[in-house]
Amino acid sequence: MVRAEDKTVLVVEDEPDVRVFLQTVLEDAGFQVITAKDGELGWEMICERRPDFISLDLMLPKRTGHRLLRDLRADRELAQIPVLIVTAHADDDLGGGPDGVLDSIIAEGPGKLLKKPVKPIDFVRCVQQALGVEEGVDLESKFDLKGQVQNLMNGAEPDALRAALEALRGR
Repeated sequence: MVRAEDKTVLVVEDEPDVRVFLQTVLEDAGFQVITAKDGELGWEMICERRPDFISLDLMLPKRTGHRLLRDLRADRELAQIPVLIVTAHADDDLGGGPDGVLDSIIAEGPGKLLKKPVKPIDFVRCVQQALGVEEGVDLESKFDLKGQVQNLMNGAEPDALRAALEALRGR
């Protein structure tokens, strides 16, 4: 049985908030996670650490996701690492847009793309499926934050709810 704890995922993402979000979601699902804030650092980590899976943004400083993916595919060993493209530019000229550039990149390599904003459950399932990891936790309930808040609210005292509301409002 393949376990998430035994797999390392590299998240290559230049936006700090998105990088931390993706890292946290994967760690919550049990994966070991390493991150890179640009394409050059991502390439170095790939060569040094040989992750089991790569989450790759297309628009990166120092080395674009397109170039990083091309470099991966040019190396016989590295080409075996599954890649998931996570981008906000799937439908515009920056990501390949209507000319089909992105479609050809996906067909040649990773085969999977998620558009930002990413749903945590979709992201984790893509990684699990690519690595053959069995779902060890109920992902739907784990990432259903609205449901978790609703359950907590149902049993909360009115004063506690007021205090929480004030905290959320920043007062």
